[in-house]
Amino acid sequence: MTLTALGTPPGDAVLDRPLAVEASGLVKRFEEVEAVRGIDLAVRTGELFGFLGPNGAGKSTTIKILCTLLQPTGGTARVAGFDVVRERTEVRRHIGLVFQETTLDDYLTAEQNLRFHADIYGVPKSAVGPRVDAVLDMVGLTDRRGSKVRTFSGGMKRRLEIARGLLHSPRVLFLDEPTIGLDPESRSTLWRYVDQLRAEEDITVFLTTHYMDEAERCDRIAIVDAGRIGALDTPSALKASVGHDRVRVRFAGVEGRADSAADAAAEALIRERLGVETTREGGALVVLTPDGEQFVPKLFELGLTVRSVSVSRPTLDDVFLAYTGARMADRQAAAGGRGNQVFAGGRR
Repeated sequence: MTLTALGTPPGDAVLDRPLAVEASGLVKRFEEVEAVRGIDLAVRTGELFGFLGPNGAGKSTTIKILCTLLQPTGGTARVAGFDVVRERTEVRRHIGLVFQETTLDDYLTAEQNLRFHADIYGVPKSAVGPRVDAVLDMVGLTDRRGSKVRTFSGGMKRRLEIARGLLHSPRVLFLDEPTIGLDPESRSTLWRYVDQLRAEEDITVFLTTHYMDEAERCDRIAIVDAGRIGALDTPSALKASVGHDRVRVRFAGVEGRADSAADAAAEALIRERLGVETTREGGALVVLTPDGEQFVPKLFELGLTVRSVSVSRPTLDDVFLAYTGARMADRQAAAGGRGNQVFAGGRR
């Protein structure tokens, strides 16, 4: 099962905007290992674009190439309009990067970390103070600007790293597993800040993640496995590509009791009158339909006595299964991750 490498174009709001990230036939080899095997990308300005895949899929290697930290073995890539090999300095001036692991200096204050970054990136001295104020306010750390980073929680450090990545007003922000190790409240808070900065800074966000709720936020998602993109599209289009909604129905027989003959008659009526595919699972009838919510009222229009009904939709886990042949948790466990967490860490 395949989708076009570039997927469905982003929404109308960004459709006519210039490309922020583009790659063609991107390849990276490490001796005998081919980590990236011909990746094509076209990410528009303003998109929240997600890389989804297990450990070892090639996500971080691709990020490092796009951020000029690694040179590709083959293919080309441009970020913010600049070639990642021939124009490395210009690429770096126009990107922000938040790694999985913290790279802050724990013995400096929050403000000192930011000012050091501003000096490295050549932010004009007249602009440093106002810019530091702005990014600290954006991530809710104004009252901790004078505190040493070693006193910060994990969530506060990650927010400060995002502030640092935004300090020089980048056009593209790369977030490489930004919420690994954070508690649910910290993850939620961080994403509120990401949503805010997208609205205020008109920035493109390129995200690698293991978490399904984060992937659902993206305008488009690339599913990466073994160094290749297996599918690329919007979350809804990807889910629609792998199957129908499943409407699970139990019918009431005489005096509300289940009756196999009544169930068989109800199934035959549904198949004949509504023209849908059905199957049976654990004593329930399962109807496969493109839109489960619109289908449910039709059951009652047929005059059937329904004891219970539920609707389930394909998930991104189902998408991953369809395009890679294994569920996400299974792939993570095989890659050596912790079995009780879905993609909860580790390098790729």
